[in-house]
Amino acid sequence: MDGRPFGVLPTSPLPLKTSDSTSCLTALEVQNINWQMSVNRRAHHTDKFSSQDSIVRRGQPWEMILVCNRSLESGDDLNFTVSTGPQPSESARTKAVFSISGRSTGGWSAALKANSGNNLVVAIGSPASAPIGLYTLNVEISSRGNVSSLRAGTFILLFNPWLQADDVFMSNQAERQEYVEEDSGIIYVGSTNRIGMVGWNFGQFEEDILSISLSILDRSLNFRRDPVTDVARRNDPKYVCRVLSAMINGNDDNGVISGNWSGNYTGGVDPRTWNGSVEILKNWKKSGYRPVQFGQCWVFAGTLNTVLRCLGVPSRVITNFNSAHDTDRNLSVDVYYDAMGNPLEKGSDSVWNFHVWNEGWFVRTDLGPSYNGWQVLDATPQERSQGVFQCGPASVNAIREGEVDRNFDMIFIFAEVNADRITWIYNNRNGSQKQNSVDTRSIGKYISTKAVGSNSRLDVTDKYKYPEGSKEERQVQQKALNKLKPNASFGATSSRNPEGEEKEPSISGKFKVTGQLTVGKEVNLSLMLKNMTSDRKTVTMNMTAWTIVYNGTLVHEVWKDSATIALDPEEEIEYPVKISYSQYDKYLKADNMIRITAVCKVPDEAEVVVERDVILDNPVLILEVLSQAQLRKPVNVQMLFSNPLDEPVKNCVLMVEGSGLLRGSLKIDVPALRPKEKSRIRFEIFPTRSGIKQLLADFSCNKFPAIKAMLLIDVSE
Repeated sequence: MDGRPFGVLPTSPLPLKTSDSTSCLTALEVQNINWQMSVNRRAHHTDKFSSQDSIVRRGQPWEMILVCNRSLESGDDLNFTVSTGPQPSESARTKAVFSISGRSTGGWSAALKANSGNNLVVAIGSPASAPIGLYTLNVEISSRGNVSSLRAGTFILLFNPWLQADDVFMSNQAERQEYVEEDSGIIYVGSTNRIGMVGWNFGQFEEDILSISLSILDRSLNFRRDPVTDVARRNDPKYVCRVLSAMINGNDDNGVISGNWSGNYTGGVDPRTWNGSVEILKNWKKSGYRPVQFGQCWVFAGTLNTVLRCLGVPSRVITNFNSAHDTDRNLSVDVYYDAMGNPLEKGSDSVWNFHVWNEGWFVRTDLGPSYNGWQVLDATPQERSQGVFQCGPASVNAIREGEVDRNFDMIFIFAEVNADRITWIYNNRNGSQKQNSVDTRSIGKYISTKAVGSNSRLDVTDKYKYPEGSKEERQVQQKALNKLKPNASFGATSSRNPEGEEKEPSISGKFKVTGQLTVGKEVNLSLMLKNMTSDRKTVTMNMTAWTIVYNGTLVHEVWKDSATIALDPEEEIEYPVKISYSQYDKYLKADNMIRITAVCKVPDEAEVVVERDVILDNPVLILEVLSQAQLRKPVNVQMLFSNPLDEPVKNCVLMVEGSGLLRGSLKIDVPALRPKEKSRIRFEIFPTRSGIKQLLADFSCNKFPAIKAMLLIDVSE
């Protein structure tokens, strides 16, 4: 900046186009414009943005001061033109012309607030339904038969959750603070028996993030095909949100992030090592808008959340545990095993340990008021919708009521939380398969998001479905099935077994964890087998353990065992499972997940399949602040890490970031550590905003791809 107040034009003469030079002496001229940047930004809740632009919210007036060569007299008129996008037009509502004398098109207005001396204070008003984006403002002065015009500058118009007339209006102040203004948060990960969390830096107010968010819209397929219509449709949050769900993944359109669930991340970043969206968005721009490698569901969701909050759509990140990926739209997912206990990647359905998506908050003018409120948006590329990898917005209220024929992608999202899980045993010898069991309760558990104003977990499962097994839940399931296949009866899926019904199994089994689950240590479980009859039973068990990625992708078999045992009437036994570190070490991915499966067979009975996913704990990474954090004063932080292994760890890197605590991210190379050696690394942060801020760290090395730590730091004025 050159020292002028923001938005003030240079005081050298403005390039005026005049139609009559003789009346210039007394004609009104604008010599300077003060955009009243800080006043407007405070009033419009945009003062947290690092950008130096004039940023305002739609439907709410903002003021500017025109410094003229004299005061306004009768006979003088000021006409304003605002425009956005290529080929702006009044018919598309991407252009409006209005004057202080009251003439107006498209709901924009200009009002004279004060006329003192040579200063004119003008309030510019926009409609609550104006397209969001970057606008140009031009002023035309008619005075004494003279017409002159000047380009006053540009401003950015955002959605306005503070305004009742706006489609994204949110009345609750605490929720608005959380879902629009909070720039850090928590994303839940793990599995139903082990819910974990990672901190995430949304950083929507960081430098350049607003301009990158707008450029995401300008690079979409819709804009490339028909820019005029696309920009005109940016008045509608459901349109903008659907475009963003397509653009955050790089699948069809060179969007922001390239997904990878293979377990092999060479050539890019292991998805687990990201601490937030800011680096991702900046890398995308820096690379000339090529997809950033790599992301998985929480990375897509964290990044979409940044862009939604940045543009003014209240949004939150949602995690669904045991999430179904139903590719054939029949509300059931098929899971396969062979007789040796191996899970098979057969068929295209799958069940993810967890899946993360977003909810945006806005009205559904297309569906009616009962569908207003939270809408599911999913940027993770799973299935095409209208030919593109995009998903939503789908009304959460509609999902709960089984309205699978509503817009958008309702069937897919309904199945994610409601599908039945059908287990099949596949015969490798002859290629036949037989249905083993149908589970109507395990899909869609512990649907979670960060609570408002605290770091505790809020369970929102009841917003997505009625209690599992309740009369209402079964009715909704039947209703959804009827909409898909009229006359189908629910539960008919279970008659797909060509060999007729087999009798109920006489044994039950489950895996129990018997030791600590820690990377570097032996994994200890027991297979608990129980004979539920009064007859003696002989059971053959085939067991395997595989390292997996959280979406069920199999990485490598690390252990197997077979045994035949006799069970006395009603006897229960514990069969030990021991997997050594040397067996899983090379194949464990950053998810730290191992899937243990047992196929248990009693002669002339159906197999019993027992499965358990375990998550191993990483060693602890500790962050400590060494002094009271104060605004604009350097603060020392230290990281403590202890190598728990009996072997050295090398290629150690610490990545640190936190909005309001340091600019960009910090990358520190950490010296290699001998077996059991402790490491202590100090670094400096420089807080630029007061209040409670979240510092995030990721430590990676050759043995631990992503160890996370999070520290809340209270920055005083």
